[in-house]
Amino acid sequence: MLHVVPYQPLRLITQNSLTSMCFKLMLSRPVAFAQIWKSWFSSHSLVGNKNIILMGPPGAGKTTVGRIVGQKLDCPVIDIDDDVLETTWNMSVSEKLQEVGNEQFLEEEGKALLKFSASGSVISLTGSNPMHSAGMQHMKKNGIVVYLDVPTTVIMSRLKSMKVDRIVGQSPGISLKDILQFRKQFYKRWYDIHVLCGGDIAAEVVAEKVLDAVKRYQNSELETFISTRSSRSGRSMEKDSRKYFSDVVTEGLAPDGGLFVPERGLPEFTAGEWQSLIEATYIERAQVILERCVHPADIPASKLAEIIGTAYGENFTCSKIAPVRHLAGNQFLLELFHGPTASFKDFALQMVPHIFAYCIPRSCNYLVLVATSGDTGSAVLDGFSRLHDTDKQRIAVMNFFPEDGVSPIQKSQMIGCQKENAWSVGVKSDFDFCQTAIKQIFTNSDYTGFLTVEYGTALAAANSINWARLLPQIVYHASAYLDLVHQDIIPFGSPVDVCIPTGNFGNILAALYAKMMGIPIRKCICASNENNVLTDFVRTGVYDLRGRKLIPTFSPAVDILKSSNLERYLHLIANEDGQLVTQLYNQLENQGHFQLRKDLLEKLQQDLVAGWCSEEDCLAAIHSVYSTTGYILDTHTAVAKVVADRLQDRTCPIIISSTAHYSKCAPAILRALRIAEIKQNPLSQLHLLSSYSPLPPVHWGLLETLKKKGNEDHQVCAADMGMLMSRIETLIQNHFM
Repeated sequence: MLHVVPYQPLRLITQNSLTSMCFKLMLSRPVAFAQIWKSWFSSHSLVGNKNIILMGPPGAGKTTVGRIVGQKLDCPVIDIDDDVLETTWNMSVSEKLQEVGNEQFLEEEGKALLKFSASGSVISLTGSNPMHSAGMQHMKKNGIVVYLDVPTTVIMSRLKSMKVDRIVGQSPGISLKDILQFRKQFYKRWYDIHVLCGGDIAAEVVAEKVLDAVKRYQNSELETFISTRSSRSGRSMEKDSRKYFSDVVTEGLAPDGGLFVPERGLPEFTAGEWQSLIEATYIERAQVILERCVHPADIPASKLAEIIGTAYGENFTCSKIAPVRHLAGNQFLLELFHGPTASFKDFALQMVPHIFAYCIPRSCNYLVLVATSGDTGSAVLDGFSRLHDTDKQRIAVMNFFPEDGVSPIQKSQMIGCQKENAWSVGVKSDFDFCQTAIKQIFTNSDYTGFLTVEYGTALAAANSINWARLLPQIVYHASAYLDLVHQDIIPFGSPVDVCIPTGNFGNILAALYAKMMGIPIRKCICASNENNVLTDFVRTGVYDLRGRKLIPTFSPAVDILKSSNLERYLHLIANEDGQLVTQLYNQLENQGHFQLRKDLLEKLQQDLVAGWCSEEDCLAAIHSVYSTTGYILDTHTAVAKVVADRLQDRTCPIIISSTAHYSKCAPAILRALRIAEIKQNPLSQLHLLSSYSPLPPVHWGLLETLKKKGNEDHQVCAADMGMLMSRIETLIQNHFM
C-alpha cells in the first residue's frame, strides 16, 4: 500500500476567527470566503495539506517538473504512472495497456485514482488521467490542478525523440496530432491554474512558473484595485477598504469620481508565452489572457471558460471572431464587427453581462445604466438580454442616447434590441450630457442610497468606464498581432503600428495595455473626426473644451469631447499620481481645460500620435477603397484609414481597427458610393446596399433587428437630471417591484 508522509497539518482555526470570517462573509462580495481563506492559507505555507497536481499531455515534462517543485517545497513527490499504477497493477503501464485495450485501460486508471489519497504532495498525473471524470473529481477534492500547456508541435517533437508514436486512446487511423488535440478538452475542463510552456523552455523555468502561479492562486489579496484619483498617502491598507475585481465590476465608478485600475498593474507575458499562443484559436487566446487578469477567487478558470465560450459562440458570424484582413500595401484591417450588433462593442458586451451576473450578490437587484454615442447601446441591450431567465429577473439595463445624435439605423437598432429587461431612452441633448449625467447619478449618494433602501436595487455601469469592458478589448489587439505572425507576415518580435478611431479612449487604451503586456506595438495612432479634441491634446498636451461644441458627423460613435478612459492613461504615465489626476480633472470640470507637464507630454508622445479626418475625406476614402478593392469601410474605419495614410511611415505593418460594419451607417455609405437613390427607411437602405453584392456582405444580425415591428417605440426625455432620475425610478418600480 502506498504510504505518503503528509505536510505538517494546518494550525487549527479558532472559533473566534471562524466567527469573524463568517460575519465578513455575510457583508462582502460573493467570493469573500475564498479570499479570506486564501489569505490566511498563504501566510502559513504554500500548499499546506493540499496537493499540487501537475496535468498535461505526454511529453509535457510533468514528472521532471514535479520532482523540481517537490524539491523546492521539500515535500513528497508522486508519479501516478510509476508510484501508483504500476504498484497497483504489478506490471508496467504498457503491459496493462496491451492486456486490456484502450477503453478498459482508461477505466482501470480511473479506479486506481479513486483508491489513491495523499496530502501535501506534488503529484504528476498521466496524460490520460483527465479523461476519467470520477477519478479527476476525486483528485481535485484535495488538490490544485496545474495544467502544463505545451504547444502540440513541441509535444510531437518530444515524443518523436522519445520514439513514442502511439499514446493511450489512439485508435488505428487517428493521427498522434489529432489525439493530442482531442485530449485538450479534458485538460481544460479540470485545471485550476494554467501554465504556458512554449518552445524548449527548461524544466527548472517551468517549475518556477508553477510555483509563482500557485502563489498567485493562493493569495488573492495582492490583486486589488485603486481609483485613478486616490493619493498614495490616503490609500488605506485596511482589509475592508480593498477593492477586488468583483467589486469594480459591480461598482463601475470609484466613490471619489475616479476610475478603477489594478494597483499592481497588468500582468506581463514573456515572448515565449506569446509565441505559444500563435497556433491558438481566438477563444483559447482569450482564456489565457483573461485568466492572468482575473483572479480565480473572483472567477474560477472553469467558469471563466464557460463565459468566454458563451460570449464568442454562434452569436459571431465569423469562426475566427476577430479576423485580420489585408487591405493594401502594409495596411491590415482588424474586423471587429462580426458580433450580433455589428460593432467592436460586442467583444466586451457579449461577455460582461455574464461576468456581472456571476460577481454580484444574489440578495440585491441591479439596474445597469449606460450612456451611448451610437454603438454601445445596442450592444449592451443585446448582451444583457442573453442572460439566463433567472438573472434577467434581478438584472435590468437602461440605455440613454442622444435622441438626435445617432444615425437612424443606430437608433432603430437600439430600439429593436429592447427586451423584457432592457430599455432605451432618447435624451434631447448630446452624448457628453448623457455620460456626465450618469457619472453624477453614480456619485449622488443620497439618490443611490434611496434606491437601495426603498427598492433593494443598486446601480451599476456598463460603459467603457467599467474595468471589465476593457479586458476583452486587450485580447483582440493581442490576437491581431499573433495572427500576422501566424500568417508569416512578420516574425514574432517585429513591431506593428495600430490605428484606431477614437472617442472615449477605451479601444486605444486597450491597445496600449496589450503593448504593456508584451505585444510589440510601436505606435498607437489616435484617429479623430472633426471633434478633434484628442488630436490637439496629443500634439500639444492641452486638453481644451472651451468654446468647443460637439459636431454631429458621419462617424457618431466618436462624436465625443470628454474622453473618459483618457483618465486611466494619464494615471498610468503619471506613475499613479492620483492627486495630479484629481487636479487635472477638477480643472477640466471647473475651467474647461488642463495642460500636461512637459515630461508627461513626452511620455505620452512615445506611445501616441494623432490626426483627424474631415467629413469629405471620410467619404472619399470609402469611395476610393471600394473602387480599388470592392471592400466597403464603415465611416469610423474610414476616419482611421485617412489618418493612417497621413501618419504611418511605412516601415512596419499597420493594423487599422475596423470598429463597425458599414451597415450601421448606410446613408453615409450610399452617399460615399454616389448612389443617387437613398431611401429613408433603414431596412430599404440595407437592401439597396445588398443588391451591389458588397464585401463584406450586409450584416445579418442588423437586418434581423430592423425587420422587427415596433422599432419606433421608445421613451424620450428632456436634458434634465431630475427627469432622468425619475425615469430610472419608474423603471425600477415596473421591473423589480
